[in-house]
Amino acid sequence: MHQCVIRSKLGQSYLWRNLAYQQARYSHVEHKPIKKILVANRGEIAIRVFRACTELGIRSVAVYSEQDKMHMHRQKADESYLIGKGLPPVQAYLNIPEIIKISKENSIDAIHPGYGFLSERADFAQACIAAGIRFIGPSPVVMEKMGDKVSARKSALAADVKVVPGTDTPVTNIGEAREFVEKHGLPIILKAAYGGGGRGMRVVKNINEFEELFKRAVSEATAAFGNGAVFIEKFIEKPRHIEVQILGDNYGNVVHLYERDCSVQRRHQKVVEIAPAPNFNPSVRNRMTEDAIRLAKSVGYQNAGTVEFLLDEKGDHYFIEVNARLQVEHTVSEEITGVDLVQSQIKLCEGHSLPELHMNQNQIHMKGCAIQCRVTTEDPAKNFQPDTGRIETNIPFLLNVLENPKFLGGTIDTNFIDEHPDLFQFEATQNRAQKLLRYVGEVMVNGPTTPLATSVKPSNLEPHVPETPAGIKPSAGFRDILIRDGPEAFAKAVRNHKGLLLMDTTFRDAHQSLLATRVRTHDLLKISPYVSHAFHNFYALENWGGATFDVAMRFLHECPWERLAAMRALVPNVPFQMLLRGANAVGYTSYPDNVVYKFCDLAKQCGMDIFRVFDSLNYLPNLILGMEAAGKAGGVVEAAISYTGDVSDPKRTKYDLNYYLNLANELVKAGTHVLCIKDMAGLLKPKAAKVLVTSLRERHPDVPIHIHTHDTAGAGVAAMLACAVSGADVVDVAVDSMSGMTSQPSMGAVVACLEGTDFETGISLDKGSTLRRSRRPTLKLPPLRDLIKVTPTSKVVGDLAQFMVQNKLSALDIEERAEDLSFPSSVIEFMQGYLGIPHGGFKEPLRSKILKGLAGLEGRPGESLPALDFDALKADLEDRHGMTLGATDVMSAAMYPKVCDDFLQFRNTYGPVDCLNTRIFLVGPKVAEEFEVPIEKGKTLHIKTLAVSEKKNSAGEREVFFEMNGQLRSVFIRDKSVKEAMHSRPRADKAKKGSVGAPMPGSVIDIKVEAGQKVEKGDAMIILSAMKMEMVVQAPCSGTVKAVHIKAEDRVEGGDLLVDIEE
Repeated sequence: MHQCVIRSKLGQSYLWRNLAYQQARYSHVEHKPIKKILVANRGEIAIRVFRACTELGIRSVAVYSEQDKMHMHRQKADESYLIGKGLPPVQAYLNIPEIIKISKENSIDAIHPGYGFLSERADFAQACIAAGIRFIGPSPVVMEKMGDKVSARKSALAADVKVVPGTDTPVTNIGEAREFVEKHGLPIILKAAYGGGGRGMRVVKNINEFEELFKRAVSEATAAFGNGAVFIEKFIEKPRHIEVQILGDNYGNVVHLYERDCSVQRRHQKVVEIAPAPNFNPSVRNRMTEDAIRLAKSVGYQNAGTVEFLLDEKGDHYFIEVNARLQVEHTVSEEITGVDLVQSQIKLCEGHSLPELHMNQNQIHMKGCAIQCRVTTEDPAKNFQPDTGRIETNIPFLLNVLENPKFLGGTIDTNFIDEHPDLFQFEATQNRAQKLLRYVGEVMVNGPTTPLATSVKPSNLEPHVPETPAGIKPSAGFRDILIRDGPEAFAKAVRNHKGLLLMDTTFRDAHQSLLATRVRTHDLLKISPYVSHAFHNFYALENWGGATFDVAMRFLHECPWERLAAMRALVPNVPFQMLLRGANAVGYTSYPDNVVYKFCDLAKQCGMDIFRVFDSLNYLPNLILGMEAAGKAGGVVEAAISYTGDVSDPKRTKYDLNYYLNLANELVKAGTHVLCIKDMAGLLKPKAAKVLVTSLRERHPDVPIHIHTHDTAGAGVAAMLACAVSGADVVDVAVDSMSGMTSQPSMGAVVACLEGTDFETGISLDKGSTLRRSRRPTLKLPPLRDLIKVTPTSKVVGDLAQFMVQNKLSALDIEERAEDLSFPSSVIEFMQGYLGIPHGGFKEPLRSKILKGLAGLEGRPGESLPALDFDALKADLEDRHGMTLGATDVMSAAMYPKVCDDFLQFRNTYGPVDCLNTRIFLVGPKVAEEFEVPIEKGKTLHIKTLAVSEKKNSAGEREVFFEMNGQLRSVFIRDKSVKEAMHSRPRADKAKKGSVGAPMPGSVIDIKVEAGQKVEKGDAMIILSAMKMEMVVQAPCSGTVKAVHIKAEDRVEGGDLLVDIEE
């Protein structure tokens, strides 16, 4: 009778007789070829087995669930059949009777279970055998022994293989589990007794978490394997996870294919596998592989399997389990040994012996090494939560692992990921191409993302851009003087200049006035090189600040700071000028002083030169704050006086000539480099211009004077000519096509009128368009002390006007009924003094009636505001938006919190869209249209739109198809016109920390909070079951639960709103 003797490390001998061996294996399997194999699985492993079948000349058969009808594994097989009609996808692949039925109906010789699903179910193996179908794997008896972790432990002990202390039988109730904890202490590990892959597994280190983690392990094991029993072991700290690949035939032969190191893990699931294990002591390898073979032989193991061990820091190894199936990482063992494990499985099932397959142990050698990285659809930055929708992968994280010095040194253990938070510090992939396709698809399905003032479609014509000489620097301009000699020298050069200097407002105020600031960076940059060469003798280009800032983010979906920096790179010689609203910076409210100083500093760093500082009320403290901030940043300070009234009319006494001269004196005394008159309403008549400018020039002969107006009444050109003759150094104009009406006077007209005079501009242009005059009816407003109407007070006036129209109120009604009316917040804040104090003070008793007892401010508002903590704001923004932000992003949020939040969310979804052609940006391309998108120098996307699906999916989405760089791409876009039949849950607001969304699609199995309940950060709130595992959704912040938006057993999609927390 055949005997097999194996000597243990203790020198003891064990004898297994053939009879005992025969009992632990199949009844004798004849050496019989397999002609047809069904793979009871899907995806990668199914395709892997099909490939082996093809190479061996065996016909392959696939099964698929309804949800997988389009999956590749179905196409790769010779035949495929639907299973589990009407069932969820996981349940379909667990349907043993139907799999057996299909196998019998289609003359299947053998079934390969793959991994996962039924691969470790002894009842499935037994069902195959009972149906006369061979099972490619161990016998049901062995699977029963090895699949039950308690039974496997007993077998290991019987084979003299050391094990970790654990329970003798599977545990199903918490009382038994508590007894083990009381006896062995913590930490412990809970493991599903009838399955693996990390599901049903929890580590307990804190007794307060014990009960909850036990429930989760049992529940998850039940969902994944149909049996909630768990096995409990003492948890070994910082071990290496080493597994030995084995093969056994039907005649008692077992060999190993050396080991794999699987220590890089997250949630007890492997991330990286290495064969052979690095820095592995050969004597430990020998002992471990001997133990693996001895254990396998002791139970009569057949086919492929893996014996897993934990290796502690002392070099002692402990058996933990046997995976009685092929594993995902089998490929690395194939690479280092040259053995095709899947083909070997099939041949062993046919009855071949290992010697027949030339696989005696002395014939199996290691050559080289292999690493497998699991590219998964999980987000490492969110504790490896599965991604949803069109998936992204964990490749950036894997690259960090592979480049980590400890990993490269081969000294890793199972705590490697937890102990190296730097692995999660990776730059998110830009994914610009896919994001741009999503934006284009969004516009094609739902229309423009920015409101358009007209239904007229943009022209298909591309505007002509004049050529600029290549490789030739533009001529020197005033900016060269500024950079070389500083602001004072710049101002002196302006004052000494012969002739009238022009500032072109086309890049800002002109299109703000005519087109609601809708001209995009894309178009401004196209003409910038030409402007730099052709108009080098401009005083400046006004291109930033004012309404440009928030509109860029709000409507054009672009970063104003990037616009400034990009234009600066293309126009190095002409100064840039911005509009700074004094203490209001570029906002509509007051800010802490440190915000204004920081803003000016950042603007100067990004390329700004001249800061036109004004205040909507000409409130001197606000003006001086802005001037000091601009000056400290190193910019040219151009203090502006907002003009109203009529200095040529002796009856207009409030804002008379002395008012302007006195204010100018204060601004010059405060150190302005340039003095500006800002006629924002186009009120400055030629006669008044002559009076005002002549008086200012006499009072301040050495200070440059700059005049700004709007051509609202059609007299702008005449007024600017009068200013030039009276001693102004600079006037504002706009290119002819963007001049007139509410914009600035025509550049061509001013240039033409001054040709041949002492005030000639030096600009060569054709005459501009003829002057026009327009009038319009106005609403009579209540007395607001003859308020200067410029941003942000113009917003107050506008809001009040709309309020009056909507409520059919007259000026008299406002004065008489003010105590009973609910005014717009901007009006109330103005009356409180948040914008400053108007000349002459507030009108009483109207102010008191509007405030209704609310306290007012005295003095400059910013003085009483606490300094903004930029570091805290940055941390909050990065936490909410999940991206690394710079100082300019933080400043945008300080100026416009909600607008910036929306912009950052837009960028995160669609990426930078300023590279798109303006017509494509506004209304999208036509179907079959081809267009190019330059995303950086030397990198251009070639895109062709192919089609937009008419049919919507269950989520109300349409699929938009593209060809990009020759490759087919598609995006799913939610059709916003679909609201009725589609059931849609509210979505979590990513910008709000307390808006808690589902991390992945799944079912709600438990709700642990209710409205009104107080929670601490990290508290368990919702338990989701998804992808065969359970996930605890924790509170992201402390606060009070405002609302719970789901109930038990609800099905949710990734991002659906679960809970609202009020911080």
